[in-house]
Amino acid sequence: MAVNYEGIALVLNCGSSSVKYQVVDTTKEEPLASGIVERVTDHGVAIHEIIDVLGKPDSGVDLSALTVVGHRVVQGGEEFSAPTIIDDEVERGIAKLSVLAPLHNPGHVAGISAARAQFPNIPHVAVFDTAFHTTLSEAAYTYPLDLRVAKEHGIRKYGFHGTSHGYVSRECAALMGKEPKDVNIITLHLGNGASADAVQGGHAVDTSMGLTPLDGLMMGSRTGTIDPAVVFHLHRAAGMSIDEIDTLFNKQSGLLGMCGYSDLRDVHKAIDEGSHDARLALDVYTRRIKGYVGQYFALMGSVDAIVFTAGVGENDDVVRLESLQGLEGLGIKIDEEKNAGRKKQATLVSADDSKVQIWVIPTDEEREIATQSIAAVS
Repeated sequence: MAVNYEGIALVLNCGSSSVKYQVVDTTKEEPLASGIVERVTDHGVAIHEIIDVLGKPDSGVDLSALTVVGHRVVQGGEEFSAPTIIDDEVERGIAKLSVLAPLHNPGHVAGISAARAQFPNIPHVAVFDTAFHTTLSEAAYTYPLDLRVAKEHGIRKYGFHGTSHGYVSRECAALMGKEPKDVNIITLHLGNGASADAVQGGHAVDTSMGLTPLDGLMMGSRTGTIDPAVVFHLHRAAGMSIDEIDTLFNKQSGLLGMCGYSDLRDVHKAIDEGSHDARLALDVYTRRIKGYVGQYFALMGSVDAIVFTAGVGENDDVVRLESLQGLEGLGIKIDEEKNAGRKKQATLVSADDSKVQIWVIPTDEEREIATQSIAAVS
């Protein structure tokens, strides 16, 4: 996908109860406007509120100059492998994929429908979280499940956070003075949701999230990878329903379930106050990250760089340090002084004698969606 198209995009990230928006002019470094409408019960009303805000003389936005409206969509399934111009058929296709992403796709569809009604004369493009991972090999995305059952129900690894992994892996290659095709990079998107990617020669070859965003790394309130038999055990021994277990795994586990806090700033404070549970939670969190770094190192055979990004990755120096300590034998050596503090711009934090470069690169998923959307209509 070419990344040098110019234009102005309204980027919408529509959830079930919120709509985040940003107006991106690809010729400028900073967005023209951004914001969020919360407690949404009617996406049409929310989109209208956004238009009212952006239509004010002091907003810095000329709505008549919009090139495209770009929509973030979490699940594109096997049907959508690239940014796609939205028509009625595409909208229906995204709605059908709600069975694979019941917490995300219904909100996306409601927002898309409302935005298309409000902006009928501007092209709309769906940019899928899963699209970056359509380069995974069959062996990488296939689960060892009865293949007939898997095929019938679309059960496979899809991967998420694709716009972020794609953006920071390309940025990292550029910072290294190389083309994406010439480097192997491990990208760590660590926020309330967290995932790891192995990016070989510019293409994703593995990712930690699976059929849903629940798999892989431990997260703010999600378990990450867990023995699937825990589901059977909780149902039989605790009498929990499937919906109750779903809620437990997605909303009451991870850091929150282990120590009562989903925000790592609170976890660090609790550790400082002597909390064993908080210390254990952080140990499990960073151990999982380290495990994926080792796994992807083995998978790709060599690694040129590791990238930390997103809210935790960019701001938590303790997580970065503890996730990589002990990997010096792989040529991975972080410099504690360079690593210290939050990073608001791309920063090299590896030691001078580290064979693998370690970067902190702020992600910009909205700009990535804007760029891909403009390219799709150009």
